[in-house]
Amino acid sequence: MKPLTLPRIQFVACHRLPERSFFFRGRQFPVCARCTGVLLGYLSMPLFTFNIIQIVWWLALVCNLPAYIDGASQAVGLRESTNSLRFFTGLLSGFGQMPLISIIGQGIGFWLAGLIKGGV
Repeated sequence: MKPLTLPRIQFVACHRLPERSFFFRGRQFPVCARCTGVLLGYLSMPLFTFNIIQIVWWLALVCNLPAYIDGASQAVGLRESTNSLRFFTGLLSGFGQMPLISIIGQGIGFWLAGLIKGGV
């Protein structure tokens, strides 16, 4: 009789390649170096939600460019990135996504508040 094995639940779309991941005490992180940076960058969300930091939308978009350039240049074979570069570009990208999400969320909130008050 085979032992019961539970399916692995995957919440993040990440390739999890060992050569592109960090290891701690011999165990691989559950996500690659870039995704680790992005997820840590997401921790900045409260700073934007509570207006502790305010960044204009175009600057937030610019924060995402290094990760895209790094990933695309590696994907087409122009160069090979390093895990530290993947991590830092991911961190910047995660940080840059949060003001955009906050701006969109606040816009939806203002729109819904207008609907509730009877405006359009």
